[in-house]
Amino acid sequence: MEAALLVIVDAANVVGSVPDGWWRDRRGAAERLRDRLAADGVPGRPGPVEIVLVVEGAARGVGSVEGVRVESAPGSGDDHMVALVAARRPDRPCLVVTADRELRRRVTELGAEVTGPRTVRSG
Repeated sequence: MEAALLVIVDAANVVGSVPDGWWRDRRGAAERLRDRLAADGVPGRPGPVEIVLVVEGAARGVGSVEGVRVESAPGSGDDHMVALVAARRPDRPCLVVTADRELRRRVTELGAEVTGPRTVRSG
């Protein structure tokens, strides 16, 4: 049986990709993204997926829900996402959702695929 696709979402980067007032309530914006991911999954990625939403800063402490595990980065969100990619089984497919160029470089060096925030943003 093929391992579920591990999808790691850069919450700060995805939330910050649309100027919709997210800066007034960073935690609420991360919760809305979490809920959208739980309801919609990752468009274009049918089959088993495990979604991990990485939050940092003011969004730390957002809880997990069915279908989305939320991890509060103890320090840098980017470093935490790189560690998650590095810790997965080598044969497990991984998709990182971010537009951050340096993060993209770091995770692709570890074998992850990368896509931009529009993949999981609506509006």
